[in-house]
Amino acid sequence: MKNALIIHPVVLCGGSGTRLWPLSRQSFPKQFVPMLGGKSLLQLTLERVASLGPQVLTVSAEEHRFMVAEALDLAKVNGPLILEPQPRNTAAAMALAALWAQKAHGDAALLLFCPADHHIPDGEAFSDMVQGGAVAAQAGAILTFGVLPSFPSTAYGYIKQGAQRPDGSCKVDQFIEKPKADKAQELLLQGRVLWNAGIFLARADTLLSALSHWAPDILHPCQQAMTAAVTETTAAQKTFVRPESNSFCQARSQSIDYAVMEKHPDVVVLPFNGQWSDVGSWNAVAALQQPDAEGNHVSGQGLVHGATNTYVHAPHRPVVALGTHNLLIIDTPDALLVAHPDMAEQVKDVVARLNAKGQPEALTHRKVARPWGWYDSIDRGERFQVKRIGVKPGASLSLQMHYHRAEHWIVVKGTAEVTVGEKTFLLSENESTYIPIGQVHRLHNPGKMELEMIEVQSGNYLGEDDIVRLEDTYGRR
Repeated sequence: MKNALIIHPVVLCGGSGTRLWPLSRQSFPKQFVPMLGGKSLLQLTLERVASLGPQVLTVSAEEHRFMVAEALDLAKVNGPLILEPQPRNTAAAMALAALWAQKAHGDAALLLFCPADHHIPDGEAFSDMVQGGAVAAQAGAILTFGVLPSFPSTAYGYIKQGAQRPDGSCKVDQFIEKPKADKAQELLLQGRVLWNAGIFLARADTLLSALSHWAPDILHPCQQAMTAAVTETTAAQKTFVRPESNSFCQARSQSIDYAVMEKHPDVVVLPFNGQWSDVGSWNAVAALQQPDAEGNHVSGQGLVHGATNTYVHAPHRPVVALGTHNLLIIDTPDALLVAHPDMAEQVKDVVARLNAKGQPEALTHRKVARPWGWYDSIDRGERFQVKRIGVKPGASLSLQMHYHRAEHWIVVKGTAEVTVGEKTFLLSENESTYIPIGQVHRLHNPGKMELEMIEVQSGNYLGEDDIVRLEDTYGRR
């Protein structure tokens, strides 16, 4: 697009995605899950916004920093990562980003705030929409984007459009919370309403001024936190910006919608005619799949027979739906969800109940991402545990020891460089070694392909907190 204004994309990577449990969990939320064509929603978002500006700024939880960094690499995108010490919702996350951008690019920097977990397949239409709103944002308005409703959804908030402005945007007359079914139908019949896409475009100084007026108890702690922030550039050329924790945690936790947008007098909206989904429930995920003649949506190894309007998500093993009607079936290696589509929004309530009971499956997957790769706890019993472990090329686990367990390692793919005590040696495929209790050890992948091995742990305590890290590349203790 000729004469296009430079826009600085900001991707907000927070959120736990509890409505997509058991696929999405707190330790591995939906924005990181490979969901569409082998790509995560975060990777697709990064690819979509990359053409708008020279860098992409991301805001995420500290614990997810390496998953964000990996998505940046996969999307071939560069930019700093602001790491929140604790989750404080979108108002604080946007404040951190605006403060960083103001310092880096000046008051007039145009910032596009995008959730990391939305699906917008037409990237060109998205870019045209954003550039079309740049005039209003540059003039001092906070611009939000709305999606033309295709049905009376109860899963989305709505925006009521007011008078049209010369720049093509419309004044926002009202933000409407997620309505009940009859209210949603009424809104569509009234016309001039849009689904709230949660995407915003504003100058850095415009947003900070609005936060100062409407939410100073959010902005001021963020200002203090960014003044004392620590910036680290890793060997992999990733820049991590860590706001000072004590100050940041004083910020009130609230969404930008409640904190600013519903109160600010100069909020305008621009319609988006393209396809959009917040992928916020299993109904939304099912809608991304092409249905068969009976309205069934099947993903992976699912099989339907005599079924209608059934969604099956089965990436790991055969799952058969026989004679079912109006059903959601989501299978993972350690948890299974069977639900009526009308209850899809209540999945988060089930997660809360599981968490209250102390079920680890509420928050973590059997397969866990780590900065160096991953591990999958494939079997466990009294005094033993078996894991598959994958280590990225060139990556190392920490130099560590355990007080309560011994470990047997068997290499099944690649080459392992093993340190045990004072000895360092190589293991090839089908070779193994033994790590006694209390012995200092380290695992390193010196090769150019992923290292995969089987680890058999034995001992009287097998918890992940039985690790004493003596040296760690990733800043963990």
